[in-house]
Amino acid sequence: MSELQHKHKDFAGFVFINISRLLFLFLLLMLAFILVKIIYEGIGVISWEFISSEPKNNMTEGGIFPAIFGTIAVTLIMVLMSLPLGVFSAIYLNEYAKDTIFTRIIRTSVNNLAGVPSIVFGLFGLGFFILFVGKNIDEVLQTGLLFGQPAIIWASATLAVLVLPIIIVSTLEALNSVPKSHRDASYGLGATKWQTIKNVVLPQARPGILTGTILAISRGAGETAPVLFLGAAFFLPSLPIVDLCIGDYCIPMINPGEQFMYLAYHIFILATQSSNPTKTMPIQYGSTLVLITLTFLLNITAIIFRYRFRKILGRL
Repeated sequence: MSELQHKHKDFAGFVFINISRLLFLFLLLMLAFILVKIIYEGIGVISWEFISSEPKNNMTEGGIFPAIFGTIAVTLIMVLMSLPLGVFSAIYLNEYAKDTIFTRIIRTSVNNLAGVPSIVFGLFGLGFFILFVGKNIDEVLQTGLLFGQPAIIWASATLAVLVLPIIIVSTLEALNSVPKSHRDASYGLGATKWQTIKNVVLPQARPGILTGTILAISRGAGETAPVLFLGAAFFLPSLPIVDLCIGDYCIPMINPGEQFMYLAYHIFILATQSSNPTKTMPIQYGSTLVLITLTFLLNITAIIFRYRFRKILGRL
């Protein structure tokens, strides 16, 4: 290689590295600007009353606790639906299913579903869960309009379908990261396939599975389009809870058949349909700051758990 060609390659590499650095700094500055703007506008609204009280006077006063409660309730039920299904589906695809055209189509479909717009999932949830599943349950049980209407359970089910590809893909990557030699060593000691998966593969893949799950939770908590059709209410100060009584002892439980307020939808309404934008603008920024904080805490939780699991695995 001539000296001229060598200098040309060095110059091209220098230009590429600096362009990449500039683009990274630009994106970092844009993110910092957005966060500083939200914190600056919303920090003055944040108080214990704002977080713990219900909205008043057409959402121009009061707090956002029903929206926070509804977001947590929908997200919790979404996790209970999507996590077992996503993890066991990934285990079957990676550990049991043979490499056939059918399984390749399934893998490709899962990857493609991760890029489908969320509004499509919302329309799917409305048509399948409410108009098909819910109404058929009402007809069979003859309960009137009970299941065939927007509610927490259907919003959670739709969001579970939305985040399912993320959980499956992250779990597949985590399972593939476990060396094959570890599986072979377990088989050599006489362990069955399930014992190998349970005692060798899953403990090593757990940090990756947990990280993907928390990222899926973060996405589900921040979605707006799917819940538009599935029970999110414009103004609902009362909490969607019901008392589960055993004798004289009652426990408040989430009522999956009720409508709910949702933090992302609450912000959307304040931004687009408020009758008094001047009054609701601080509440909008405050609600956005609360939502970003919840998402940030979820991601921090994932990093902490992943670090602890890796530390435990490093001692074994």
